[in-house]
Amino acid sequence: MAGAGSLGVPLTAHEARLLSGLLDELLRWNRSYNLTAITDPEAMLTHHLLDSLAVHRFLQAPGDGGSVAAADGTVADVGTGAGFPGLPLALVNPARRFTLIDASGKKVRFVAHAAHLLGLSNVEAVHARVEQLRPAAPFGAVVSRAFAALPQFLEQVEGLCGPETRVLAMKGKRPDAELAALSELGPRWQVEGCPALSVPGLDAERSLVIVHLAA
Repeated sequence: MAGAGSLGVPLTAHEARLLSGLLDELLRWNRSYNLTAITDPEAMLTHHLLDSLAVHRFLQAPGDGGSVAAADGTVADVGTGAGFPGLPLALVNPARRFTLIDASGKKVRFVAHAAHLLGLSNVEAVHARVEQLRPAAPFGAVVSRAFAALPQFLEQVEGLCGPETRVLAMKGKRPDAELAALSELGPRWQVEGCPALSVPGLDAERSLVIVHLAA
């Protein structure tokens, strides 16, 4: 887990053991339930764990070394799949509450099981289509990894958002075509930035689109 430190996430020995255990459990479940196409443990480390932790600093307040923050401490992980990025982020952000959402029942069952195994009382696993959710209050942040093209994704998550919500869409290479298409939606969504993400051990481009609703 040495790569986590270079992402600004210095793991304790206990946290590293828990994350290693998460991968072991994912490998075990994956043999029966096909939760992820990535089956090599080393690839899981880079493509799931470290890739997830690459967005950690963007959940921190600017004074804490980050650039945006979950204003009220609540984070929705949309299309979480087997729990990424939500589970690793919840482990290293115990003061924040994470809602991990997916339309696949078997994946949500694994997420709930893994959260219990990791002792994560700050995680709720929700089996639902995100566009049908209407929470009592907007989330502070909405995160997702390659869930859908930006215009479609933002339409689907709008019901989770308010003016203070920051949407963090994790992408591969910078999605210039999607950003251009987003402008067709008018001024409702404002792009704050599109920083590059560097994931240790991953020889592939990663970027993050940070968006919020216009006030």
